[in-house]
Amino acid sequence: MSDPALRSLPRGLRDGVRRGAGRVDAATPDHRDRAVDALRAVAILGVVLGHWLVTALVADGRTLRTASPLQHMPWLAPVSWLFQTLAVFFLVGGHVATRSHASARARGVPYRHWLRGRLARLFRPVAAVLGLWTAVTVALLLSGAEYATVRTLVKLALSPLWFLLVFAALTAATPLLTRLHPLWPLAVVLHVDLLRFGLGAPDGLGLLNLAAGWLVPYALGAAWTRGELERRRPAWVLFLGGTAATAALVAGAGYPASMVGVPGAGVSNLDPPTLAAVTFGLAQCGLALLLRERLRGAMRRPVAWAAVALVNLSAMTVFLWHQTALMAVTATGLLAGPLPGLHTVPDGLGWVAARLAWLPVLALALAVCWAAFRSRERGGGRRGRRSRAVRAHRSSDRGTAKGVRHV
Repeated sequence: MSDPALRSLPRGLRDGVRRGAGRVDAATPDHRDRAVDALRAVAILGVVLGHWLVTALVADGRTLRTASPLQHMPWLAPVSWLFQTLAVFFLVGGHVATRSHASARARGVPYRHWLRGRLARLFRPVAAVLGLWTAVTVALLLSGAEYATVRTLVKLALSPLWFLLVFAALTAATPLLTRLHPLWPLAVVLHVDLLRFGLGAPDGLGLLNLAAGWLVPYALGAAWTRGELERRRPAWVLFLGGTAATAALVAGAGYPASMVGVPGAGVSNLDPPTLAAVTFGLAQCGLALLLRERLRGAMRRPVAWAAVALVNLSAMTVFLWHQTALMAVTATGLLAGPLPGLHTVPDGLGWVAARLAWLPVLALALAVCWAAFRSRERGGGRRGRRSRAVRAHRSSDRGTAKGVRHV
């Protein structure tokens, strides 16, 4: 929360926010790199806002179908450059995982215990999402809803799960990846694209890029842990080289300008990741590394740091439920008839303005989901709290656990 926004609150609430933020700030150990948490929060919120801005559910009679403003207004492609931030998330994930694994090894923690702890945080919230959408799917089908509508809703709701599977696989392979140079998976992506787009190989070959494409920023995170990216020169090389390569691929090699999937497009840069998506990710990672010092300075403000800490506490909950929040608002809005920016075709700036006006409502719906399901991520219940306390004493970031309990 910015200082002007804080000043706009009633005095009592403002003082309460400052006191709470001060407690979080005081509970955070001095050695914690707050820029890492800030980058993770930016990556998660970028994905959420990106989906909310480029995903439309158009009401066509009794059927809801997926559409995108990028279909009708391709000149809006730069929006996807701002909000397709998954590469930054994998960069941070690789850095944190390799650092955590090194700490666990130094303390004699077995690999299986380390991995179980890492994956538990990822997959705890999944059961609630699957349970709710199983019930919703059955209820919709029994009520006579169009199969195409049900399929669209379920596909959107569960689409974040692909990310968890890839991230979990890379996390499990962390001991093998600690010394991997990012150029090796980059070479795999390059050759897969050459075979697919140059020699007409089956599109199924692109599945290799699901792992190799996201392994590039993950391996960069490992290089960060090794201290190879501490100077600004490597960051500038990544930023400028990635930007130039992406521009050349889009302008000269026919890759789509949009860095997210567009319904009806022949090629998606994201499903699976193409070479253009990976080079764009390199540019993003370079920019993220260049901004570390500025972020560290910004995170010295207690209120800003408390906001980032709150997002990090429930990062998976926010990620898994943001599409459900969008669909809940869309479905509820249908009771009032087709509404601009929510059920209409995204074919003009009027739709964009209307969708921007809907963002606070979507944020409110996500807040409701967060309040209802955040305990799943943190191992809700007394027994879960006891287990977390034990794990906190065994973890490499004891101070982080202490700070989390104060939030």
